[in-house]
Amino acid sequence: MAKINLKRGLTDIVRTEMPLTVTQILWVNLIMDTFAALALASLPPSHEVMKDKPRKASDFIINKSIGFGILFCGIVFFLVMFALLVYCERRGKGGVDVHELTMFFTTFVMIQFWNLFNAKALMSHHTAFRHFLKDKGMILVLVLVLVGQWIIVTFGGEMFRTTPLSLHEWLLIIGSTSVVLWAGELWRTFKRMIAKRR
Repeated sequence: MAKINLKRGLTDIVRTEMPLTVTQILWVNLIMDTFAALALASLPPSHEVMKDKPRKASDFIINKSIGFGILFCGIVFFLVMFALLVYCERRGKGGVDVHELTMFFTTFVMIQFWNLFNAKALMSHHTAFRHFLKDKGMILVLVLVLVGQWIIVTFGGEMFRTTPLSLHEWLLIIGSTSVVLWAGELWRTFKRMIAKRR
């Protein structure tokens, strides 16, 4: 009952039953579960791993630091996307139209796109661009995501509930969502500075 009331409450706020369609969610899952896994698995091994302290076999794969990062990013991403949806709804008189939902969908995908760079540099103090040109598997995945998103948005039509975006809109979305990467870079720079002082 509580879930139903929450769904009704959110629907009343944004007057949009489903911001993402099933086909859009499938595409996002393909990016996050398949493409991202392939990109990260293709990265060359780091010799610095040998410097890490050995872990117990009973230790959980997600430690406190990673768990906090997942929770923090999840909350921030949710708030950003929800705020964008509310903004689009408040701006229009008849609720959120298909074009605005296309921008919402593309923004969500681009957040995952930039966060892939942060995942590459996870648990390290290095920049996400370290040895980037050597990471051909990751470059291929990044290109596939960008090209795939453009094709879906431009030609997806009724199947993906999308409308084509202008060059200005693409640049706006790509530029604004890149904050995800730059925030991660600032955090890693801060960690490098702290590590040097020790």
